[in-house]
Amino acid sequence: MTYLPGLSQPAPPTVVAWSPDMTAYNFGPGHPMAPERMELTARLARSLGIFDLDHVHVAAPEVATDAELECVHSPDYVAAVRRVSADPSQPDESRGLGTEDDPAFAGMHEAAARLAGGSLLAAQRLLEGSAVHAVNFGGGMHHAARERASGFCIYNDAAIAVQRLLDGGVPKVAYVDVDAHHGDGTQNIFWDDPRVLTISLHETGLTLFPGTGFANEIGGPAAEGTAVNVALPAGTSDAGWLRAFYAVVPQLVGAFEPEVIVSQHGCDSHRSDPLTHLNLSVDGQREAASAVGHLAERYCGGRWIATGGGGYNVLDVVPRAWSHLVAIAAGRPVPLRTPVPEVWRQYVAEKFGREAPALMGDDVELWWRSWEVGFDPNDAVDRTVMATRKAVFPLHGLDPWFD
Repeated sequence: MTYLPGLSQPAPPTVVAWSPDMTAYNFGPGHPMAPERMELTARLARSLGIFDLDHVHVAAPEVATDAELECVHSPDYVAAVRRVSADPSQPDESRGLGTEDDPAFAGMHEAAARLAGGSLLAAQRLLEGSAVHAVNFGGGMHHAARERASGFCIYNDAAIAVQRLLDGGVPKVAYVDVDAHHGDGTQNIFWDDPRVLTISLHETGLTLFPGTGFANEIGGPAAEGTAVNVALPAGTSDAGWLRAFYAVVPQLVGAFEPEVIVSQHGCDSHRSDPLTHLNLSVDGQREAASAVGHLAERYCGGRWIATGGGGYNVLDVVPRAWSHLVAIAAGRPVPLRTPVPEVWRQYVAEKFGREAPALMGDDVELWWRSWEVGFDPNDAVDRTVMATRKAVFPLHGLDPWFD
């Protein structure tokens, strides 16, 4: 077991939603959303000793009930998923079921509802006070809409968790999405709900699915300013991405004053991801997770639910990025130069015939310019950031130039 450094402050009670049953969410051979992502993450987190910490509770999620799913999805849609799940030979492409992105498979309803159950478990533990931090790395299905599957996502577990928190009496929730793809499903579900702030940093829709998520998408008439989008240019690296994050997210979360943060940590922003065009490292993704955790500490009494999401470099990136996420949530972050446990590397070699990374980070120099150094109109990232700040900062009483 790898040594995890202790901290001076008490570690937060943390629940991790995990069971091998979650790998039943499986669109078949060759599909990018490979279930091995989850199994490899759990195996690496356990090898690092994260699951064995006294304050970390690994809990198997239940399959969410229809009533729980229908807090954000329509009964007709849930019924359609059930029908296709029972007979995959009869797809319902009008609802996104049985498409190239979301192939139909037997047991699809139960598999997707179990992932949703993981985020419901997280929300319930926070409401009960038995956990302060919660992680469902099998969740983060942020493209699923009220009436339709989309982008590898059947049920929107993150939105279901947010709604459960609201129904449990939480007055305001901030949702922060750092996936390379725009969190369109979650944004649209809460489009006109002033209790939910949705912030998505993603590759611009000009070059990546789903083609949405621009600065002028700011929320419905009853909730203007509560949808926030930072549409980053293709090729954006750690320095630009982190500059954008710190120029937008802390200010808005501070102004909104949520009681809980729910975050989506798709790691497909990595430079080696086969489906996207951003240029981040695992080091940068770890910094993003840490930043979200710090915001929860500062503004929400620590209350934080973190989910997974996209990420299609299944062996080299996803397990490391999400193990960092779990470790940060557990209050015991893993240093970037920590060796990847040899037992895990041997498992990867034996099962996949591949050499796994040697270190928990990508060994890059992580640096970014603070927004306080000034706006550069010749920089594409800065223009994106300023467009977002101008669109939403005044609606929160913030100055787009100086706050």
